[in-house]
Amino acid sequence: MRGHGSDQNERARHLMMAALDGELSPDQRTDLDRLLSADAELRAEWERLVKVKEVTGVMSYREPPDEIWETYWISVYNRLERGVGWILLCLGTLALLGFGIWEGVRTLLADTELPGFVKIAVFVAAFGGTILLFSVIREKLFARRRDAYKEIQR
Repeated sequence: MRGHGSDQNERARHLMMAALDGELSPDQRTDLDRLLSADAELRAEWERLVKVKEVTGVMSYREPPDEIWETYWISVYNRLERGVGWILLCLGTLALLGFGIWEGVRTLLADTELPGFVKIAVFVAAFGGTILLFSVIREKLFARRRDAYKEIQR
């Protein structure tokens, strides 16, 4: 169970964040000042936060040199080119795969010597495999869209 002091510290930290964002009412500001004057550790943390806010407030991005922009546009072109190539490859592969499946089903149904339960078993196994494939693809797409760390380089 948490103590009363940790609740006070949590409230003070909440007020500090609101103060940094300029969102404190006068009563909240008085409460924050009271909490900071009562705890030297919180006061030191507040001073560090104020310094960080000041430093980050004056920071700006450096403009990259022209060579960087040139390589950037080459990279964009390469990614676009490869993306189109992958799309065309996938479309062609899907067309061939679809044709192969169609011919396989036609041949399987036309074979009169094959027992009926074997035909049914083939269709049931293919249907189960298709469900599993779509389930894995759906899960991967869902996880990729919600991955908070996808932009992090490891």
